[in-house]
Amino acid sequence: MIFCVLVVNLYFIRLECYKIPMEETFEKKRERMVNEQIKARGVTDERILSAFYKIPRHLFVDEKEKSAAYSDHPLPIGYNQTISQPYMVAIMTSYLNLTGRERVLEVGTGSGYQAAILSLLASEVYTIEKIESLAEKAASILKELGITNVHINVGDGSLGLPKDAPFDRIIVTAGSPDIPLPLIEQLEIGGIIVIPVGNRYMQELIVAKKKENELIKKQQEGCIFVPLLGRYGWS
Repeated sequence: MIFCVLVVNLYFIRLECYKIPMEETFEKKRERMVNEQIKARGVTDERILSAFYKIPRHLFVDEKEKSAAYSDHPLPIGYNQTISQPYMVAIMTSYLNLTGRERVLEVGTGSGYQAAILSLLASEVYTIEKIESLAEKAASILKELGITNVHINVGDGSLGLPKDAPFDRIIVTAGSPDIPLPLIEQLEIGGIIVIPVGNRYMQELIVAKKKENELIKKQQEGCIFVPLLGRYGWS
């Protein structure tokens, strides 16, 4: 935007113009987030990048946090919960190795942002949240965006959703002391689970594939998530 002023003194009149930088739009911030925080760090699957371009992250944070919605760090969403760092959402999504046909269980709905991303990459998304108010808010945002293949439940996420099992993929967005047994049982043979495992303050991402008689685990990045509360999580 150009701002001009008329300057008058005893000898001459002149017009001075100044360029005032306009605040970057959410769309531009989202584009930079994808290119600088996600793609530049090695997540190059075009389907995943497209999902991050399409989902407006700023809708999933509180009003006072909107200016930082596309920043490279987690943000508080109330109730001692957070919306994860964009890169962490992306890398965990990439580890699921989605083709578009899967039924996915998400443990820890939180803001609903991860579920919204998954909705563009999977057939059906079942998500469970322990805090009812967060679940209701997430449901409202997803409805506003016209997302219809995400099914939100309220309950103990460490128990999974036996009524809707089995699942092709499971993603847990809270730190757990181990992989909860019910989640292993609800995972299809050949399915993948991505989960932060460790203590309450530091975890490692575990990507595990279920074979007929065993779970093949692989350790990935270190991370810090809020604790998974529940019968098979933290008390």
